Amino acid sequence: MSGTATARIRLRSAADGANRWVVLVVLCLSLLLVALDSTVLHVAVPAVTEDLRPSAVGLLWIVDAYPLVCASLLILFGTLGDRVGRRRVLLLGYALFGVASAVAAMADSPGVLVVARALLGVGGAMIMPATLSILRQVFPDRRERAVAIGVWTAVAAVGAATGPVIGGFLVEHFWWGSVFLINVPLMALILPVGRLLLPESRGSHDGPWDVLGALTAAAGVLGVVLGVKRAGTGEVLSAATLVPLLIGALLLIVFVRRQKRRTHPLIDIGLFTRPAFSTAVGCIVLAMLALVGLELIAVQYLQLVLGLSPLETGLRLLPLTFAAMAAGATGSYTLRRVGPRRMVGWGFVLTAVSVLILTAMGQHDRPALLTAAFVALGFGLQTTLFGAYESMLSEAPADRAGGAAAIGETSYQLGAGMGIALLGSVMNAAYAPGLSALSDAGVPAAARAAAAHSLGEAYQVADRLGGPLGAVLRSTARHSFITGLHVTLLVSAALLLVGALAALRLPRAMDCPSPVPDEPGRAGADEAREQRTAHEAPAPGRAQRPLPHPARRPAEATGSGRAAH
Repeated sequence: MSGTATARIRLRSAADGANRWVVLVVLCLSLLLVALDSTVLHVAVPAVTEDLRPSAVGLLWIVDAYPLVCASLLILFGTLGDRVGRRRVLLLGYALFGVASAVAAMADSPGVLVVARALLGVGGAMIMPATLSILRQVFPDRRERAVAIGVWTAVAAVGAATGPVIGGFLVEHFWWGSVFLINVPLMALILPVGRLLLPESRGSHDGPWDVLGALTAAAGVLGVVLGVKRAGTGEVLSAATLVPLLIGALLLIVFVRRQKRRTHPLIDIGLFTRPAFSTAVGCIVLAMLALVGLELIAVQYLQLVLGLSPLETGLRLLPLTFAAMAAGATGSYTLRRVGPRRMVGWGFVLTAVSVLILTAMGQHDRPALLTAAFVALGFGLQTTLFGAYESMLSEAPADRAGGAAAIGETSYQLGAGMGIALLGSVMNAAYAPGLSALSDAGVPAAARAAAAHSLGEAYQVADRLGGPLGAVLRSTARHSFITGLHVTLLVSAALLLVGALAALRLPRAMDCPSPVPDEPGRAGADEAREQRTAHEAPAPGRAQRPLPHPARRPAEATGSGRAAH
C-alpha cells in the first residue's frame, strides 16, 4: 500500500472515531453550500429579470428548477449510495455542483440558466442524503447524535437565511452570476478534503438496486411537484396542472406497491407505519413550506415595497439567521428537557405567532416589528426542524439510514418547492384581483394583464407608461401586493397550526438507550482493516450492537461500511 493511501486511511479512521466531530464539520460545510444555493438567487431575481428578460413561467422555472429536480432525485441517489458507497456519491455530487455553478454564473439566456439550475439540483440530490446518512453512521449514540443534528439543522437554516445576505452583497457589487460563481472555489476546496476525511459506508442490503423503482419514484415526485408548481401560476384546473399531478400521483402509488412486493426494497415502506416517523416527515414538509415560501415573499416585500437594496434586504433577514443558530445550539438540551412532541408542537406555534405579527406590515417600514417577527420565525422553525429531523432519523433502524435520509431530504426539498408554488399561488390569487380597478383609471388592458403577473412586472409596465397612468398603476399594484401578502400570511399561519396539531403524534419523551462502549472508535479500525483485507472476518470477542436482523450485521450499526472497490 502506498504512503498516500495509508495516510488517507489514517485520516478517515481518525475522523470516523475519536475525531468524528471533524466529519461533522465537513458534512456541515457541504450542507451549507447546498442550503445557501436554495435561497441565494432570491435577491437576484430582479437583476436576472432585467438582464435575461424571462417570461413569468420562465422565471418560475429559474427559481424552482433547483429544488424540484433535487427533490425528485433524492430517493434515487440516497439509495444508490447505500449500494455503491455514500462517500463516493457525495464526492461526485461535489464535482457536479461545482461545474453546474460555473455554467449558471455564465448563463446568457433563461434556458441555459434553467438547465444549470437543474444540474445544481442533481448535485444537491447526491450531496444531501449522503451527509445525513453518514452523520447517522458516525454518531450511533442518540445523545451525541442529537447534538450533531442540532448543528446540522442550524447550518441548513443558516445557509438558507444567509443566502439573501451573500446574494445581496454580490449582486450590489458585481453581477447576478456571482451568486453562483462563489460555489466553484469552495467545491474545489471541499472535494479533496472530503476525499481524505470522510469514511466510506454502504447499507446492509444484499439484493440488487431497484433501478426501475428509483426512476419511478423520481418521475412520480417530479410530476407531483410540477403540478403544484403549475397551480402556483393560477392555472389550477388546466391540463398542464392536472396531467402531471395525476401521473405523478399514479407513479408514486405504483412505486409504493412495488416496494411492498420486493424482497430488497429501495425504501422500507413499513417505516411510515411508525407514527413518529411519518409525523416527523410531515412536519419537515410543513416547516420548509413556510420557511422558503415566506422568505421569497418577504424578499419581494423588502425590495419592491420598502425599496431596500439587495444588501439591505439580506441584512434585514440576519435576525432570522441568528435566532436559528441559537435554536440549533440549544436544541439538544431542549429536546431532552421537553421531548419531541412539545418541542415540535410549540415550535410550530411560535412560528405561527411570528407570521401573524408580520400581518402588521404595510407600505411603510417598521424595522422593530420586522426584527421581532424574524427572530421568532427563525427560532420557531429551527426548533421544529431540529425535533422533526432527530425523531425521524432516530426512529429509523441504523441499517436503513440511507433510505430514511433520502425520505427526510425529499421532504425538505419537496416542502421548499411546494412552499414557493403554494404560497406563490395564494399570493397571485389575492394580488391580481386588486388590479381590476385600473380599468376605471384608463390603464390599457394589455398593461393591466402584464402587471397582474407580479409586482416587479407591474413596476416595469408603470415605468413604460409614465405620467399619471404609470403613477396610478404603481400605487395600485403596491397596495394590491400588500393585500395579497396579508392573505398569504394568514394561510401560512393556518398551515403551521395544522403542523402543531400533527406533532401530538410524536413521542412525549426522548428515548435514549445506553450506548455500546467503544462503538465510534471501532468504526475507524474497521475501515482501515477492510482496506488491508477485503474479506477478513471480524475479530472474535468484539462487542457488537443489538442487530435489527439476526441473520446479518448491518454496516451502519458500527459505521464501518464496506470497502469501496
